[in-house]
Amino acid sequence: MSKQDTPSLFTFFTQFRKLRELEEEQARSNPFLAQALEDEKKQGHRLAVIARTVALGLVAILLPFLNMRFDVIYYEFAVFLFIALGWLQLRMSSVGYSRAELALILLDLGLLTLLFITPNPFLSEEIPTAIVYRFDNFIYFFIILAVGTLAYSWRTVWTMGTWVALLWLLGFLGVSWFGHDIPELSESAAVAFSGYDIVASELDPNNTQPAVRVQEMVVFMIVAGILAIKGWRSNQLLLRQANIAAERANLSRYFPSSLVDVLASTDHDIGAVRTQDVAVLFADIVGFTKFAEQHSPEEVMDLLRGYHTFVERSIFQNGGTLDKYIGDGVMATFGTPEVKPDDAANALKAASQLIEETKAFNRDREANGIDPIQVSIGVHYGPVILGDIGPSRRLEFAVVGDTVNVASRLEASTRELGCQCVVSADLIKRAELSNQTADPKQVEFSARDPIKLRGRKTSIEIWSA
Repeated sequence: MSKQDTPSLFTFFTQFRKLRELEEEQARSNPFLAQALEDEKKQGHRLAVIARTVALGLVAILLPFLNMRFDVIYYEFAVFLFIALGWLQLRMSSVGYSRAELALILLDLGLLTLLFITPNPFLSEEIPTAIVYRFDNFIYFFIILAVGTLAYSWRTVWTMGTWVALLWLLGFLGVSWFGHDIPELSESAAVAFSGYDIVASELDPNNTQPAVRVQEMVVFMIVAGILAIKGWRSNQLLLRQANIAAERANLSRYFPSSLVDVLASTDHDIGAVRTQDVAVLFADIVGFTKFAEQHSPEEVMDLLRGYHTFVERSIFQNGGTLDKYIGDGVMATFGTPEVKPDDAANALKAASQLIEETKAFNRDREANGIDPIQVSIGVHYGPVILGDIGPSRRLEFAVVGDTVNVASRLEASTRELGCQCVVSADLIKRAELSNQTADPKQVEFSARDPIKLRGRKTSIEIWSA
């Protein structure tokens, strides 16, 4: 293996940093992920603080059984201090990198280390510092780490593991170099266990037991690493769920919410090319080009936003699919991606609602001293070809065919016929077969003489409103 192939600590931390930057970038670009991370952080941190409070409360109950002396009050006070620090961390918590939060975590671990390597000030008898260090208190760090997995990211969990190992190492060096020794106790142990060197060493009150301390640090970092990996896997699951939410939100831009659930759970390819009967609706603002020439860009965009809002509402409330915006024009389909028995009736209801919504929209404009607009609508029912088109890197779900062309030309014919909406007799006939009850508020359509559409040899029977 070459030197370049050998993994290094620098490579590990570089990859670690890239993972963090990638997740942060995803959170910035995906509002669903940002919201999911925020919710996960809040819920997890609150749960962690509650779990920490309960765990430390149980420790407070346990302590008198472990130490039935007055000096236990020192440790009881420390327990309640750490409970308070937990709630302070909850108050300071935030999504993403937070120096204040990391400082509180470091303070938490630093105070816990100090508590475990310094003698109890209420203790009446003199004991070596090494004995305090050997009271097997290190196990309480695992409570803090376990609770941390509920509140913090996998990166912070791993950071806690390295911090604890470093603090415990510093504590070991401090006790070894500056700790209080009582040499007489070591001498007495050596005499008492003469000939039993291992026992004498283990029971020497001044012995800090370096091998045990190293074992504690290594095991703690192994556990922290395992929990960090678990946290990372959970984070990946959260990323996937957020991406699914984003995909569903994109679907909801084109399909009514009731259909989004169906599409999300379907097990067949909706993009497969096929032919089916569909109602196609086109809507357009009459004279929009002239309006755009005579008004500011802000006024044009305000008009389009308001217009698109009520067009979308009319389509979705009647079970339609928003196929595309073409400037001020809108194409919608009823019966994609799945055919329903009421598609034609729903398209007719959508056209009727569009007429009424346009009237309401114009009343608001006139009340504000703005000229009204005229919306033209064309609807046809018939067979279409639908499915994914385009290269593999730029697929688009499309609806094409003669039915689409006829619907578009019916919309254009409203200007010559002097009406707002033209629908084909095929649509009316199909709508009459629907089981839907007639809506008394629906706009009345009346039969007109057949008309010839550009590009078609035969006339088409129409109705208008």
